[in-house]
Amino acid sequence: MVKSRPSQIRVASQKPKSISELLSGSGHSVKALKTRLSERSRVLEAVCAALPADLAETVISAGIDKGLLTVGVNGAVWASRLRYFADVLKKSVDSAGDNRILSVKIRVVPPRGA
Repeated sequence: MVKSRPSQIRVASQKPKSISELLSGSGHSVKALKTRLSERSRVLEAVCAALPADLAETVISAGIDKGLLTVGVNGAVWASRLRYFADVLKKSVDSAGDNRILSVKIRVVPPRGA
């Protein structure tokens, strides 16, 4: 009978990097993530600016992908109200940026911190 020996795994012992070091890095994926986050923030601001204050408070997220403006709100009632502003959003956000808005999609998303 042959006794098996546990295999040894060698792990390179590097000092872990802090989050701020990782985010300040120059990697391609980090740059792409920063660019996408910046673009989504700009779109969110444009969406909120185009809406009445009470409705803008309910908007949690907004982004554009291939001509589709997707807006996330924190409740079904608000989503229904926001659908009446789809044409306003299409025109306002389209003129505020470089992206051509072809359609608007409203989604109910969980509130922040939930």
